[in-house]
Amino acid sequence: MRLRAWLAWTLVAAGCAVPLASGREPVESFVARHWRAPLAPQGPAPARFSPLEASLAPEACGTCHPAQLADWRTSTHAAAMGPGVTGQLAEMLATAPRSALACQHCHAPLAEQSPLRPDTLAANPDFDPALRGRGIPCAACHVRGHERFGPPRRDGSLAGTAPPETLPHGGVTRTPAYLASEFCRDCHQFAPDGYALEGKLLQDTYNEWKASRFAAAGVQCQDCHMPDRRHLWRGIHDPAMVRRGLSISVVDEPAAPGRVAARLVVESTGIGHRFPTYVTPIVVLRAELIDAAGRAVAGKRAENRVGREVTLDLERELADTRLAPGERATLHYARALEGGAVAARLSVVVYPDAFYTAFFETLLRQGAGRGEADIRVALAETRRSAFTVFEAVSRPR
Repeated sequence: MRLRAWLAWTLVAAGCAVPLASGREPVESFVARHWRAPLAPQGPAPARFSPLEASLAPEACGTCHPAQLADWRTSTHAAAMGPGVTGQLAEMLATAPRSALACQHCHAPLAEQSPLRPDTLAANPDFDPALRGRGIPCAACHVRGHERFGPPRRDGSLAGTAPPETLPHGGVTRTPAYLASEFCRDCHQFAPDGYALEGKLLQDTYNEWKASRFAAAGVQCQDCHMPDRRHLWRGIHDPAMVRRGLSISVVDEPAAPGRVAARLVVESTGIGHRFPTYVTPIVVLRAELIDAAGRAVAGKRAENRVGREVTLDLERELADTRLAPGERATLHYARALEGGAVAARLSVVVYPDAFYTAFFETLLRQGAGRGEADIRVALAETRRSAFTVFEAVSRPR
């Protein structure tokens, strides 16, 4: 199977039906309506709207919400249509347009971001090229038919005190749905009949959370990924976020003279779903001998990989060593100090884009077509994304 044939499965979280919202409306019904795919065009703006109020550009929202705009600009939501996606969609729009548009449901959700109409595949008269590369903009979550939606005020109230007609863009409809994990589910959970390997959905993050102690305690996705309502959505690419979610320790073990022995333990203590949740990252527990200058001694490395590893064509699962909340991974390391070695270095290294590095390399060898330039940029980005989240040195006693 050529790689493009399964692209839709790597990018699309299938929509699914979605505890109270739009004032008194249940969260489930609000979310199901709000994320009904494909999203409808906004249509003509109310006649009284200024050009700023009618705009769907994030910068227009940032006029009155500068902190949220600044956060969003640093987020993976803003980069959801980065070169890795646009490079693949460039070819797919010509060869598999319906699959390409399905991908956009999560990567560029607005009708105005699509060059084609999803029903006829004809040119989309509502298409705004300036919005296409903006990923998941403010309007994707907060605007429907030019009406604004958002969370309750921080005091929990829903109703405003001023008449809507006196407020910018007619005010906002407030709903608790924005504080519930169900709001995130549409793009972070495949439907029950969605793509699966070994009987496990490829994207199962919401269900993983639902089965965890965090859900039982009422901890929502937003509590960790949007703390204090920040529009950051930090995750596996962010070292600080990963460190907060893990407890990592090194235990020195008894060893004969001239040897070193230690145990590296990584426990998922603050992550509300499997770690990592998707098939693209790999986390490596690593141990190696080092010399007095801190250089690794060749041939003395040992590793334990944590992740869900699959073939590039997504036809087979190779391994699933991910950690559910509360689970731990351990690497035992014992070696003779030889080759100039004086100690062992133990580390935890995160490769957020491990799958995509291999995927883009293979795609370029096969021929990336119209998207080649973007794919080369994306490949370079994936190669730069790795980071060390923990490091310690164990010396012989």
